Amino acid sequence: MKNSIKLLILLFSITTCSISNAQIQMNFDFDTPYGNNESVGKYANVNGIRMYYEEYGEGEPMFLIHANGSDIKSMGNQIDYFKSKYRVIIADSRGHGKSELNTDSLTYIQIAKDWAELANQLSIDSVHIIGWSDGGNIGLLMGINHPNKVKKIVTMGSNLRPDSTALYPFIINYIKKSQQQVEAMIQANDTTQKWILLKQHLGLMAYQPNISKSDLSKIKVPVLIIAGDKDVIREEHSVEIYQDIRKA
Repeated sequence: MKNSIKLLILLFSITTCSISNAQIQMNFDFDTPYGNNESVGKYANVNGIRMYYEEYGEGEPMFLIHANGSDIKSMGNQIDYFKSKYRVIIADSRGHGKSELNTDSLTYIQIAKDWAELANQLSIDSVHIIGWSDGGNIGLLMGINHPNKVKKIVTMGSNLRPDSTALYPFIINYIKKSQQQVEAMIQANDTTQKWILLKQHLGLMAYQPNISKSDLSKIKVPVLIIAGDKDVIREEHSVEIYQDIRKA
């Protein structure tokens, strides 16, 4: 059982990048210790949590927002590239990495609110956003609910809803099975992993987001939709997102 759970966690953390790894070997061996850089790492008091973030480079501000179950280091390739062109701000989203959770009901809406408040804390009027998977969902919600904070949005592998019109059945089944396995470990009082936290991460994927066409119409800034042709998101769903945003 524990071996299968370890495999579950590994798969869960790399779902969004496994296909690209098969084609292009991604580099995670950086000269800079992204996500654990004592020389630049800071905490901001944001909506009742301590949110860990790092900054690199100069220029117009850019938020890089990581995927579900991930952290700052997973965006290291993007940091390496964009820090020579922008003031890159990257954080561990609520309940990820070094940032606190402090809720028993984790939502994308709350996480987007946290990022908007981080911009306020850093006295930033508006930012460019690049979001990967769940980070893309958060980017869209920033454009919807915090429009004055956003200049442009790039999403990679985002989705509007968690059903089979947006996701392929295999990933929906995988999430359901994962939830059952995590719940079993919680009921068994197992302490080998942070099962309660993992349950909340899986809950994001299973029940959220729930973004409507009318929500998308509120996004007024330019949006670039990027989708992998062998991702867990249906290709036609990515096209749907594109079609329902005025400046996509």
